Amino acid sequence: MATLPLPALCAAPNTLEKIRQTHTITIGHRTGARPFSYLNEQNQPAGYTVDLCQKVVAQVRKELKLADLKVSYVPVSATDRIAKLQNGTIDLECGTTTNTKARQEKVDFSYTIFVAGIKLATRVGSGISSPATLAGKTVALTRGSTSEKIFTQIHNAEVSSMKLQIFPTNTEAMKALQAGKVQAFAEDDVLLSGLQSTLADGGKFAIVGDSLSVEPLAIMTRKGDKQLLGIIDKTLASVYASGEINTLYKRWFDTAQIRVPMSALTRDAITRPSEDAGIARLIGYSI
Repeated sequence: MATLPLPALCAAPNTLEKIRQTHTITIGHRTGARPFSYLNEQNQPAGYTVDLCQKVVAQVRKELKLADLKVSYVPVSATDRIAKLQNGTIDLECGTTTNTKARQEKVDFSYTIFVAGIKLATRVGSGISSPATLAGKTVALTRGSTSEKIFTQIHNAEVSSMKLQIFPTNTEAMKALQAGKVQAFAEDDVLLSGLQSTLADGGKFAIVGDSLSVEPLAIMTRKGDKQLLGIIDKTLASVYASGEINTLYKRWFDTAQIRVPMSALTRDAITRPSEDAGIARLIGYSI
């Protein structure tokens, strides 16, 4: 039986050629990850990451000389975002995905666009301030998140009486906290701030504890898709070097609803762009 040559079997993805042929680029976005990637009042994708990806689209349009390039948006979740990228449903993912060593085995990541860290949202006065104070209590986690991974490890190794309740989305996890069905919700600090800003009773909740991780958020592409990743990194480097990133940051993180000053880690990621993976701050754990 004849077999295909090895290079044909292992050919790297060429998303730019697909885009050139279809005149369409497909962006995966989140529906409730404010202020990075969510649906606005007009039911359109919006947010910090979406803005950055729109700049990538403009660069792709320019380099491929496709004045009529269309943008198609496809919603993704923490659970299916990697699968939709791998199977070609989307061309790049513009959400809140942390660059981790485990995920690097499946996909590629752009330069870091923001550095977050896992913290806990809880009711003011709950007495919860760290994983150790969750003994006998229930913590909400989002399926497919780095928070789910690290809190599963904490449960198995240190706080076995802590109960883990898994939700399909951050929005549902926060609703469970509001309703008193869980005592805490573990997630990236900035995402917790974004969710809190949408609550009518947001003042009843606090984001507490030391950061349990260093989470470099980035744009995802298919593994080995070097041409598209090159355009993404080129675009981000230009936005960073020109200072335009400061205007974008202020638009999404310094508003009447949410104020998140740029951290030293995020500033460093902009000053010295890299594709470094994140880490857990707890010794012996991983994200």
